[in-house]
Amino acid sequence: MKACAEAMLAARQCANACIRSGDRSLEACALIDLDCVAICEATISALSRESSHHGDFCALCAHVCRACAQECGQHQHAHCKRCAEACKACAAACDVHAGERHALDTHA
Repeated sequence: MKACAEAMLAARQCANACIRSGDRSLEACALIDLDCVAICEATISALSRESSHHGDFCALCAHVCRACAQECGQHQHAHCKRCAEACKACAAACDVHAGERHALDTHA
């Protein structure tokens, strides 16, 4: 949860800085940042309530965090660099739980 919280904060700060800059070339960065914030929030919630679907959340969180890190890594702004590093760490942490995906009962 700590890695998700750090990525969520870094992505929120990055999105804010990108939007406030007025630089349209940072639009894709801001948008993936907001996706990252949303999935990190959802993943923290699933983990904190010990959801049986936590692995599913972690798998998606790892995917979105990698995409965010890739986009932010293309920019030289300090906020983008911080976000890229936090998202890489979050993806690695989520990979640990992504294998614990919930199997649906197909006999119902």
